[in-house]
This record gives sequence, structure tokens and C-alpha cells, in this order.
Amino acid sequence: MKTAAPVNKSFIAIILILLLLMTASVMAQDAAPATVPHAPLPPVPAPMNVPTPGPTNDAPYAPQPILPGGIVMTLFPPDSHYLNTNRIREAEVYNMDRAVPGRISSIVNIHNPSIEVHLVDGNLNTGAAVILAAGGGHNTLNVGGESADFVPYFFNYGINTVILRNRLRRDGYNPKTDEVYDAQQAIRLVRAHAAQWRIDPNKIGIMGFSAGAELAAPAAIAFDDFDKNNNDPSDPLAGISSRPDFVGIIYPGPSPFAAGRGANPAPAPAIPKNTPPAFITCAGWGDRGHAVWANEYFTAMLNASVPNVEMHIYARGHHPGDQVGPDEPPSTGGLTDRGFIEYGTWPNRFIDWFRDLGFFQKSGVETQAAKDIENFMKQPQRGAGRRGGGGGQGRGNGGATNAPAGPGVAVPQAAAPANP
Repeated sequence: MKTAAPVNKSFIAIILILLLLMTASVMAQDAAPATVPHAPLPPVPAPMNVPTPGPTNDAPYAPQPILPGGIVMTLFPPDSHYLNTNRIREAEVYNMDRAVPGRISSIVNIHNPSIEVHLVDGNLNTGAAVILAAGGGHNTLNVGGESADFVPYFFNYGINTVILRNRLRRDGYNPKTDEVYDAQQAIRLVRAHAAQWRIDPNKIGIMGFSAGAELAAPAAIAFDDFDKNNNDPSDPLAGISSRPDFVGIIYPGPSPFAAGRGANPAPAPAIPKNTPPAFITCAGWGDRGHAVWANEYFTAMLNASVPNVEMHIYARGHHPGDQVGPDEPPSTGGLTDRGFIEYGTWPNRFIDWFRDLGFFQKSGVETQAAKDIENFMKQPQRGAGRRGGGGGQGRGNGGATNAPAGPGVAVPQAAAPANP
């Protein structure tokens, strides 16, 4: 009688594994839903109510609102010597966001500058208003991330928002004159309509981003000259001040206090004693050139003992539009969180500063910022070269040197950055 050959245990294990895999495959097929034939989905409709530039005709171009409900007003009358009458009838050109339907990313070809006012509900309204000057290197006006996005953000805090559409260097205008005049005229225009819009005329400021900060910074110190040059009785805004009650300097371009270059750099301008408080912010290492310009403005204000100047220079972050590496936070501007790094929280620091200076009190109540400036104006003048701790009344300022000896004080310029 023959003995059966021993069974290979490894072979049996392989067979069992194959059987288990086949069983699992059959069970998965049974569990999967059956594919049911169906008609194709209908096409997605086109975006609705997409903003478009206004029509052109023989009249000056009428700017259109960027956001629903915006009150749009041009800054100057059609016959103003500030305007280029040969181009005032040209339409603006919108650069739309490629990923977000209906969102305006930037605007160019601005020849009839304007403001767009967005008001706050009466129960929430603090009476404060911030005029937003977007950046874009004087080549475009980035009204998306640096203007329109702030309307709902500031609404939540009871702050009225005004979007400035200023002229641009790319269209033949001078950033140091034409664009600054637009910002100064915007402040006058908002203040002229303050009662109608339930805005406190003593709580109107301007916040500039990058190139827009190059408008906000001179507007903070050059208001007297602009008002004197625009005080003709025929001007409906004559006698209305262009002085902002606060300024925001956000990742700025060069201010009037930027270090001069060449053999004969221009002297730094005088700083009026009633220069408004300023909030300044920028990334440091990743945006060094703009951080140097931010520091130059802060240093000038500190040396002049201007009350309530606050600056935040963050460790990580980049300037909007800069190329960054794969391990770095995205280089975006405005309200974006910048990769969830601390730099993205700068709007919270602005709100803290704004609250501390009394801008969230009821309309008509004098702000702490105004009180500090009033007290500073009453202080005796100190001679040039004396050192002391007077003048720094509020947030962000300690003792300073060389306080104004007259209406203003010329502040020495800092050394130029090696690679701005």
C-alpha cells in the first residue's frame, strides 16, 4: 500500500490567500453602486452682475461702483486744472480675477479719479471712516485685496470705508504730486459730506498699501500747503481741511523721509506738530526694503515726538507679488492670512490701536488721539539739539529728541538701505 505524499504547507497558504482576495473583490463589486446612465448636467450659468466700466461719450467718464451699494463721486470738477482734459473721457480698464468670477483685481487708465463710499448701519456706525489707497507700484491699482476686501471687514467694527481710485504713473501722472493730490482731495470730499453720511468729521483717516502708502505718508504732513492752494471762494471745498485724523502705513513704499540719494539729496520735510497718529506695519527679513522705509517714517515721527505712532515689523512674510520658495508663506497682500503666520494678524493690531485711541467711541465724542495732539500742541517748544523725554504722549512713543521749534521740525534722514 502506497503512502500519500506530504502536502506543502506554503502552497496551501498561497491558495488560501488567493481565495480570500477573490472573495473580497466579489464583495466589493456587489457593494459598489451600479452605474446608471443619465443625461449630461446642464451647463453652469455665466456669472451675474459682473462689474463693467461705464460707457464713454462726450461727457467726462463716470466711474462705476466696484461693490454693490457704493456711492461714487469724482474728486474734481470737470474743468479742474488738476485733470487732464484730453483724457478725462476715457473709460477705466478692469483687470478681473481669473479664478473668482465678478471680482475686480485691479484697475488702470484712471483719468477721472474718484471715491467709492460704503457706509455702516446706524446701530453699528462709530462715525469713523478710513480711505483706502491701494498699491500696485503706481502701475495698477489693486482694489481687490487692498480695498474691496476691507469693506465687510471694517463694517464689522462699525468703520465706514472709502475706496480711493487715484491716478497712476503708468498713465502719465506724477506719484508725488498728482496721486497725492487725489488722496488729499478725497479727505476733503469725505469731510465735506460727513454730516450727510453720518461720519464724524474728526475721525476720518487714510490707509495706504505699498505704493498707496506713498500717498498716505505725505498726506499726513502736507495738508496745510494743499489747503492754502485750494482755498478759492469758487471752490465748494474751500475751508475744509485735508488733514487726516489718522494714517495707516502698510508695507510702504518710500515716504518723504526716505534716505536721499545722489550728491545733493532733497532735505526731509518739516513735520507739523499736529501730524496725525500713525499705524505702521511690514514684514522684516522677507521684505527688507519696505521695512526700511517703514522704519524711516517711524523714526521721523519718533524724533519729532508725534504722539501715538505704533509700528509692527514681523519676522516672517513677503511683499505682495514677490516670488517665494516652496517652504515660505504665500506672498499676498491686504487681509490675507499669509500662510497662517503672525504677519497675517496685523489687522487685529490695527483694531487694537484704533480702539486704544478712542476711534470706537460714539460719533461726536472727542478721541484720545485728538486729546493727545491737543496737549502736545500746548507744550512749550524746545530748542534744536536739546534732548529730553517730552512729547511722547501715547502709544508707541517714549522720550524723543529735537521736538518741533516752530510749525514743524525738519528731521534728519536715515542712511539709505543697501538693497531696498
